[in-house]
Amino acid sequence: MRQLSLLVLALTLLFVHPDAGLGQSDSGPKVLIVNAHPDDETGCAATVYKLTHDLHGKVDLALITNGEGGYKYSTLAEAYYGLELTDEKVGREYLPTIRKRELMNAGKILGIRNYFFFDQKDHRYTLNPHEALDSIWDIQLIQRRLHDILIAGKYDYIFCLLPVDSTHGHHKGATIMALTAVQALGSEIKHPIVLGVDNPRKSDSIAVRFVVLHDYPITEINKQAPIFKFDRSVKFGYHNVLNYKIIVNWEIAEHKSQGTVQMIGANEGDIEEFHFFKINDPSSIGPTADLFNKLAVLHFVAKTY
Repeated sequence: MRQLSLLVLALTLLFVHPDAGLGQSDSGPKVLIVNAHPDDETGCAATVYKLTHDLHGKVDLALITNGEGGYKYSTLAEAYYGLELTDEKVGREYLPTIRKRELMNAGKILGIRNYFFFDQKDHRYTLNPHEALDSIWDIQLIQRRLHDILIAGKYDYIFCLLPVDSTHGHHKGATIMALTAVQALGSEIKHPIVLGVDNPRKSDSIAVRFVVLHDYPITEINKQAPIFKFDRSVKFGYHNVLNYKIIVNWEIAEHKSQGTVQMIGANEGDIEEFHFFKINDPSSIGPTADLFNKLAVLHFVAKTY
């Protein structure tokens, strides 16, 4: 019965390319998230929630891989889904469908509008972006689809993960593909501002100042631009006991097939930092600062009980 439900879901997901809302006129900012794996969006979850709920923004998500490589972390999810997901053959067969549904459940919390699934192979954990970019992924397909999505969406911003040395090679690859797609846009077409996301704690003694990823000059950061920040830990609500880490934990909890994201992500990362890539027009630094100033405003009305 569980397998039948997954089959129905897989058939449903064949039709999840809801482009109808793209390009429509909206007052709020329009953002495209470009990620490698389902659950990578947790890095900017609080910012996305604020964008969609307070600023009436529209946020779409382009997902490069099918997430099948996460089978090693599915031990506890086996009972939940009724499948031996840690068996590589089983995991690679069923996780693409399961993880799409988990992502969409998480996206419902955040207010994500559209999903674009590229279904590239999630082959293995590696720090080397060359593996996916040089031999595993269909780069021409990714470039073509990202180009079409950007043309139709007329986005103001792209959010992707900061390609630091210690992050997954697929994370780096997805960011490189996003930057390449923007760089390839013609001068007559709106170029979205590309920002790389990182999640430090306030207690971190050394601030990471990313400059550029070796072999990929397109990833260079504009050193003159500030690092834009959203504070997940800002207090609000009755007796100031709530903060936006609650939202992040809600959406992390939807990724039940991935035990590591629960352990690594829950209650971690006080700040969502957004680094400004050098390919962006420097004149957009000011408007980006204005956006993050608006995001910092608390819209909850204080109540007296």
